[in-house]
Amino acid sequence: MTEVTAASTSGALTPHQVWVRIRGLLLALLVLVAAGTALATVRSGDQHGRLDPRSADRYGSRAVAELLKERGVSVHVVTTIDDATAEAGPDTTLLVASPNLLTPLQQKELRAATDNSAGRTILLAAGPPSVGTLVPGVRAQSAGPVAPRAPDCSLPAARSAGNVETGGFRYASDSLDTIGCFPSDGLPTVLLVEQGAGDTVLLGSPDLLHNDRLANQGNASLALQLLGSRPHLVWYLPSLADSSTTAENGGAGGEGTTDDRSFADLIPRGWLWGTLQLALAAVLAAIWRARRLGPLVTERLPVAIRASESTEGRARLYRKANARDRAAESLRSATRTRIAPLIGVPPLDAHSPSTLVPAVSARLSGTDVSLQTLLFGPAPSDDAALVQLADQLDTLEREVRTS
Repeated sequence: MTEVTAASTSGALTPHQVWVRIRGLLLALLVLVAAGTALATVRSGDQHGRLDPRSADRYGSRAVAELLKERGVSVHVVTTIDDATAEAGPDTTLLVASPNLLTPLQQKELRAATDNSAGRTILLAAGPPSVGTLVPGVRAQSAGPVAPRAPDCSLPAARSAGNVETGGFRYASDSLDTIGCFPSDGLPTVLLVEQGAGDTVLLGSPDLLHNDRLANQGNASLALQLLGSRPHLVWYLPSLADSSTTAENGGAGGEGTTDDRSFADLIPRGWLWGTLQLALAAVLAAIWRARRLGPLVTERLPVAIRASESTEGRARLYRKANARDRAAESLRSATRTRIAPLIGVPPLDAHSPSTLVPAVSARLSGTDVSLQTLLFGPAPSDDAALVQLADQLDTLEREVRTS
C-alpha cells in the first residue's frame, strides 16, 4: 500500500508525458533536417566542383581543360600551396582559382614563388583581400556585372578573341608595364602585368571558364590563349583544409618554420558565419520566450479542484525542489493565522513573535522558548524533521482550540 501511494504522488514524468512534451521539437528538427537535405540535393548539381577542371557541372571547367589537352597542354590539379609553388616555372602557367581564400601568409609565399619563375600566373577574381599582396601596384575596384565586352586593347589574344563575356572586378595600376583589356566604366576587367620574363594575368571574373559559358562569344578563344601559352598548366584550387602554410625565415639557410595563424584563422569561414547565425537565432528565441514572463496574475481556476489535490500538488513541488524552508514557513504561517483569532490577537500581529508568542504562552501556560522555536524557528534539516514540525503544529492548534 505504501509503494502504491508513493508512486501516485511521484513527480517523475511517465514515458508518455515525455513523448508528448518533446514530439513537437522532434517534428521541427525532422522538418529542418529534411529541408536542409533537399536544399543541398537541389544545389549540389550546380555548385559541386566549381571551377574544377575535372567537373562537368555547369560551373565546372572540364570543357576548357579537355580543349587544352587536345592542344598538347598538360593540366595538373593541386589543392595545397606547397604543391602550387613547387611546380611554378618558366614553362608553366599557374592558375589560382580563388586567390581571396588564401591567407596573407599563403599569398606572400605564392608571390615569392612566382616573382622569378618566368612563367605565367593567372588570378581569377582577385579582389582587395589578395591583389595588393599578389600583384603590388595593382588595385581592385568594385565588381560589376558580367556581360559581352570589346577588347579595346593591343593584346593579341584579346584582339583575336573579339567580344568576350567579362566583368567582375576592375583593376587600376600604378607605374607598371601593363595591358588592360575589356574595360568596364573606364577600367579593364582583364589586366596583363609584365614581370621580367614572366607575366601575371588578372581576370575580374572566372565566368568565361565555366562549362556553360565557354562556347559563348569569344570566351573559348581567350581562355585557350591565356591558359595555353605554356606547355604545362597547374590548376590551383585553394582548399580550406590546406594547413601547409610556412613563413619565410630571415636566418641563413631558411631553417625553421612558423605559423602565425590564430585559432580563428583555422576555422573555415562557413563555420564562423554559421556560428553567428546560430547565436542570433538563440538570442531571438530567448527574446521570444522572455516575452511570456512577467508578474504573476491571479485567475479563477476553470474547474473546481479539491483542496487535498492542491495541497498534494504543492507538496510535490516543494519536495522536488527540496524546499523544506518554504514548506515549513507555509505550515507555520497557516498555523499562526488560524490560532491568532482564537487567543485575541489581531490579524496584523499574527506574525509578530513579540505579540503572538506571549499570548499563546499565556493561553497554554507554556514556555516562550519552545513556542518561539515552534512558530518562528529555523527550517527543518531533513524530511523527518519537517513531518515532526507539522505534527507539533497540529498539536499546538488543537490545544489552543480546546483550552
